[in-house]
Amino acid sequence: MPDSTPLPELPVTFRPGRTRAVLLTAAVAIFVTVLLVALLLDRLSTAERLSFVFTAALLSAVVLVLARPKVVADESGVTVVNFASTRRLAWAEIVQVHLRVGDPWVFLDLSDGTSLAAIGIQPGIAKEQAIADARALRALVEARTEQHHS
Repeated sequence: MPDSTPLPELPVTFRPGRTRAVLLTAAVAIFVTVLLVALLLDRLSTAERLSFVFTAALLSAVVLVLARPKVVADESGVTVVNFASTRRLAWAEIVQVHLRVGDPWVFLDLSDGTSLAAIGIQPGIAKEQAIADARALRALVEARTEQHHS
């Protein structure tokens, strides 16, 4: 039975907004805090200060990678951007969209028999939004699948 969720207008980007906001804030806070420590400690040499700045940049970069995931749906398919990878899928490659109770994020069942994590839709600190996003993506997949079979 097709999902009754209204179809979002394409292109649409799904991402964990609250989680992303927390992570971006944390990245800035980490960088500023470590930078201030480097500048305020009188006993540090220039090389030590530079190592603090490098460490601050490295820690912030790791946090920024955690804020990277998103799922972008457009007319021709879906792009899944996870922490360290990006994968482009045609609509026909996506068989089903799952977000089960206890899942850390959405999973896409693919036509080749594999499953792909779509970390950009995750129920972490915004469960209702993740459920709505998963339903919208599922409705898009069902609508595009029907178009290809018609």
